[in-house]
Amino acid sequence: MEADAAKFIGAGLACVALAGAGLGIGQIFGNYLSAALRNPSAAPAQFPNLLLGFALAEATGLFGLVVALMLLFVV
Repeated sequence: MEADAAKFIGAGLACVALAGAGLGIGQIFGNYLSAALRNPSAAPAQFPNLLLGFALAEATGLFGLVVALMLLFVV
């Protein structure tokens, strides 16, 4: 029984990465939109950086989700 409780606690803590990814993605897109409104001519040049930042932030969240699922169903 205690092992199940520890497994659920560990999976819950691993899901904190999902909240961080959501905050990071919001920050990335919010800053891009703010910068694009200030200087619309520079926005297309920064779009690849936007996608790279999105991919890295989303990958962090997905790794956290994989760890949580592994804790729940593999261990």
